[in-house]
Amino acid sequence: MKALALTGTVGSLLLSSLLSPLPAAPAPALDAPPAETGGTRLAARRAAAEGIRFGDCPAYEKLPPSVRCGTLLVPLDYADPDGTRIPLTVSRIKASGPAADRQGALVYNPGGPGASSTHFPLVAELPAWKRIAAAYDLVGYAPRGVGRSAPVSCQDPVDRATGPTPAPSRPSEVFKQERIARAKTYAKGCATRTGKALRHYHSLNNARDLEVLRAALGEPRLTYMGASYGTYFGALYATLFPHRVRRLVFDAPVHPAPRQIWYLNNLDQSRAFERRWADFRTWVAKHDSVYGLGSTAQEVQESYEKVRAGLAAKPAGGRVGPGQLHGAMLQTGYHDGFWPLRATALARYLKGDEKPLIAQAAPSEEITEDTGNAAAVYSAVECNDAPWPEDFAVWDRDNTRLATTAPFETWDNVWTNLPCAYWKAPRQKPLEVRTGPGVLPPVLILAAERDAATPYEGALELQRRLAGSALVTERDAGTHGIGGGANACVNGYLERYLLTGAVPVTSVSGSPKKTPVRRASCAPHPEPDPVSLERRSELRPPSDLPGQGVTARLVAGPSPSR
Repeated sequence: MKALALTGTVGSLLLSSLLSPLPAAPAPALDAPPAETGGTRLAARRAAAEGIRFGDCPAYEKLPPSVRCGTLLVPLDYADPDGTRIPLTVSRIKASGPAADRQGALVYNPGGPGASSTHFPLVAELPAWKRIAAAYDLVGYAPRGVGRSAPVSCQDPVDRATGPTPAPSRPSEVFKQERIARAKTYAKGCATRTGKALRHYHSLNNARDLEVLRAALGEPRLTYMGASYGTYFGALYATLFPHRVRRLVFDAPVHPAPRQIWYLNNLDQSRAFERRWADFRTWVAKHDSVYGLGSTAQEVQESYEKVRAGLAAKPAGGRVGPGQLHGAMLQTGYHDGFWPLRATALARYLKGDEKPLIAQAAPSEEITEDTGNAAAVYSAVECNDAPWPEDFAVWDRDNTRLATTAPFETWDNVWTNLPCAYWKAPRQKPLEVRTGPGVLPPVLILAAERDAATPYEGALELQRRLAGSALVTERDAGTHGIGGGANACVNGYLERYLLTGAVPVTSVSGSPKKTPVRRASCAPHPEPDPVSLERRSELRPPSDLPGQGVTARLVAGPSPSR
């Protein structure tokens, strides 16, 4: 599951007609034994007693002095809470309002898997977060495996592909075999470089870590906001620890059904990306007078293919080939703030100017100890979480069929996730996310109707499974992660919920009992304004623009953009 700035994947359409039942993994599926339940309780009691000592943030976090950092120790293996403990980096800005009005800590996770939220406290300065920041300590953290939090590694950073690389929409048999070999090498590298600890990086442990973090913060109950993948282990938390829930916000939800985790979710994401790619091309065509890429979506596609062909023949700057172009264009499916930048880059390239495309698509030449870490965490979590098909023939059949109607992301999704076919660590058995009436306080779900990374059906399914939850939909929009973003209507529901616990409630027409229906909708935020080519130097990516959703600023994942 891919999520922006790197990756996170989920589904809406069940492509069951394309699939045969998934084969069981050779390694045993693991249930959550009583030992892990008891281990979590013990770890939480210890954390409550120890707390977190906050001080200056490490230099590598690149945070201002207003943000304070500390370390939380959690068991590597919750079945052995007296064994190895690993450190998680935690960041915090205290509530800015009067002490009497403080409502506790708000913990945020942006998804991935593989993303850190240590920069989350900085949203305290954004207008959409002012009142929330007055009432809550804003808390971010680097989950297990991420950054300096007991990092996962799968390959030497110098071995990463830096471009130019191909990105065939109809890969040849030779290309497939090369990718199979690469996936096997990567999976073996994960096992070799991370060792026996690798099996402990999964979503159930992320949920348990969240419970220990709650205790360490001194909170009797958890207030949490998760985006993309962060909604999945947040939903696991709600299922495992419902008595510890105060308020939960799930933004851009993953489809939580066990059979969807994660192979089917990735297939569904590829289908949804095709629709969002069409949305981008339709927008570009609407502004043909600005970009000159075509007056129909098909003509824009033809312009894009010209760029792909040109880069295949001669990579831009020697570094940007079709693979790098495709990775940059995938970001248009996550956030429409990328649309003017990418349209400008395509237009300028076709006019003989490579510079905008190189600036937006060239891989970083900087190599640090964190290089490749997000991708490694992504693979560890998703491969450990559930069984995957182990025969490439299954992947090949399903995705060859899917690519006939959804070629844009399909094969990229395959290559990102293929190491899971050759994974050696034991698989988890996905937990059945579900709570009955009255078990949880009301939960708020936010979703964009045309989200590609986590298709809308996931939000509907999550609401069905969490009794009493409320769903706010941004209609006819597709930005991945909408809380605290550009839609004032959505932000109003988010702020009201976090400050008061209130969720939208309507009544079913004609019902004598006026059965409550906890749903509301918001009109879409405005489409981005086209930026003339003459103003191209003024373009900034969404992460630099005020008023964007926290997901656009923080979510990361392991390949082009999850």
